[in-house]
Amino acid sequence: MIYVGIDISKYKHDCFICKDTGEVIVENLSFTNNKKGFQQFLDLLKPYDNSNVHIGLEATGHYGLNLKLFLEKNNYSFMEFNPLLVKEFYKSLSLRRTKTDKVDAVVITQKLMSVPYKPNSKLFYHKYSIKSLTRLRENLVKQRSKYKVQLTNILDIIFPEFKPFFSNSLGITSLYILDKYKTPNKIANMRDFETLNKLSRGNFTYAKFVKLKDLAKNTIGESNDIFEIELSSILNLYKNIDDHIIELDKQISTIIKDLNPPTLSIPGIGVISCASIISEFGDVSRFSNAAKMLSFAGLEPGIIESGTMSSKGKMVKHGSGYLRYSLMNVALTVIRYNNTFYDYYYKKISEGKCHRVALSHVCKNL
Repeated sequence: MIYVGIDISKYKHDCFICKDTGEVIVENLSFTNNKKGFQQFLDLLKPYDNSNVHIGLEATGHYGLNLKLFLEKNNYSFMEFNPLLVKEFYKSLSLRRTKTDKVDAVVITQKLMSVPYKPNSKLFYHKYSIKSLTRLRENLVKQRSKYKVQLTNILDIIFPEFKPFFSNSLGITSLYILDKYKTPNKIANMRDFETLNKLSRGNFTYAKFVKLKDLAKNTIGESNDIFEIELSSILNLYKNIDDHIIELDKQISTIIKDLNPPTLSIPGIGVISCASIISEFGDVSRFSNAAKMLSFAGLEPGIIESGTMSSKGKMVKHGSGYLRYSLMNVALTVIRYNNTFYDYYYKKISEGKCHRVALSHVCKNL
């Protein structure tokens, strides 16, 4: 068996190759993060059967993506390690503080040899694509929320009665009015009731139309050219991000429907939540039990035991924050749609657990 440890970095990668007998094949090699460097690395592996080559590397975000795709394209499997585990493994081997890329490559190889080989799923590229899209979507949603707050702040000055009139939400109808009219004076003189009624699917009645115009006439708000420019600018940014989110939702839905994961069949889990969960977990078969999945998400409590002292702390919050956020949100919805989870949640509440602790237990069952 051939073991290959690769230390990933931005412009180059360092590798160490040895046999299961301990015989060193390549002690240290740096190859560049380009086509020539990848081919140089591939030439070293060609003499050996693909199934006899075990490759290990650290999970280092996007820096190693091209190499992983290259390995997958050439029918080589690879196993990723959490950098923290590799660091702790190295500490267990030596008290020295020597840390170089070449040393890291050797340590990754030793770590690879010490554990059962669990290569990444063949669906690696698809899972990574969904992860990129769901993370981008989450960041855009947060940015959209910031713009919504800024819109509210401006409306509190220009037309403070506007948002409460629409139940403190910004929907299609309210955004259309703001985009077209912007100031209370113009809203007070608007005349396109039919358009607004059609846009709201009949929810924006003539009575509401008249009432909004009356509010605009008697508003205590103060508007000027500066506020109007500010409102227009932030509104355009908000709409632009909203359009991008809609497009991302379509892309994510298409990929998920092609994969058709069983997670999607659970009542209370939608397409976006499903996409986030399966992409962040990756290959679920890597986890032998629910506790390990919970640990990967950082949802398990910290436990400290020493002598007669024993205590349980807060969530460790290691791993992906996106996964943790998705699981906790999904736990809230599944207890509404599934009697089993609903009963389990209230069982934990009756035992004295607080709401979020009870939800973390639901996540483990989920």
